[in-house]
Amino acid sequence: MERAKVNQEINLNNYNDVWVIGELIGGKIHPVTIELIGEGRKLSDSINKKLNVVVVGYQVKEAAEKLLNYGVDKVLYVEHELLKDFNTEGYSITISNLINERKPEIVLLGATSIGRDIGPRLAAKIGTGLTADCTKLEIDETDGKLLQTRPAFGGNLMATIICPKNRPQMSTVRPGVMAKAKQIDKITGVVEVIMPILNEEDLRVKLIDKITSVKKRVNLIEAKVVVSGGRGLKESAGFKLIQELADALGGEVGSSRAAVDAGWIESPHQVGQTGTTVRPDLYVACGISGAIQHQAGMHESEYIVAINKDPRAPIFEICDFGIVGDLYEVIPAMIEAIREKNFLEI
Repeated sequence: MERAKVNQEINLNNYNDVWVIGELIGGKIHPVTIELIGEGRKLSDSINKKLNVVVVGYQVKEAAEKLLNYGVDKVLYVEHELLKDFNTEGYSITISNLINERKPEIVLLGATSIGRDIGPRLAAKIGTGLTADCTKLEIDETDGKLLQTRPAFGGNLMATIICPKNRPQMSTVRPGVMAKAKQIDKITGVVEVIMPILNEEDLRVKLIDKITSVKKRVNLIEAKVVVSGGRGLKESAGFKLIQELADALGGEVGSSRAAVDAGWIESPHQVGQTGTTVRPDLYVACGISGAIQHQAGMHESEYIVAINKDPRAPIFEICDFGIVGDLYEVIPAMIEAIREKNFLEI
């Protein structure tokens, strides 16, 4: 295995622009790409650079062109038949070659299965650093470097990391953390089609078949309503009640980390600093005290309703509507009232 070449002396002035590594799922734009474009625009404006998006695939130019609607300066569409389906080596080879050639100053990826797969490989090939699972990005006003903030030590503190000597500065960002970019009326960006040199011998892994899971996918990021349960449920059976309320409201089931750690529910449902960050129209916290780590994952919800027996619980400091009481009495009453109304307006 070839060892990454780390440049000891590089001219930082040779690096320009902010890049977002876009993702497509089934030919459609992954929501995290739109979120990264929104954040990338803030960063690029701060350092007076351009914002480019890299899209890798085959015969998906139409989807790539749609990214121009979000105000990017250029879409670098990398097309090759061998890149029709995601391939770790194919993606990392083509993108790293493009980075070495064009020299972006900042590169952002989603902290998705794909981003977490190719991000470290890109950093190793290029010889730079990578800060994973960032929840905040900003430009240092003193020298223009990227300040990359992520939770550390199980979410008990936040660490800000810098990459002062190497470029590009690379980060993966958790889906749902950043606000999505807004669509613009007048498109000024362009699409550049790039045809990389790639051979089958370069790819040691080949896709043989795709197996679609029949299990219902938890989609907290895009949910308009999230109903979460915490330690106050006292047992795993309590999530049946949470599910009933979520169904009545047409929402998804979330949870605190304590409930996941207790084995009451699976980790994809976890909301918080070390789980999923959500921005629903309505967030209902049931038996959740509201530790700062949990608040970090849901405090930007449009409306927050809290149900807790402890009137001093921190969750009541940030909620819009608070109910002090036994959730096993409150939630059934809520479900009955919702079903009687037979509608929900948010």
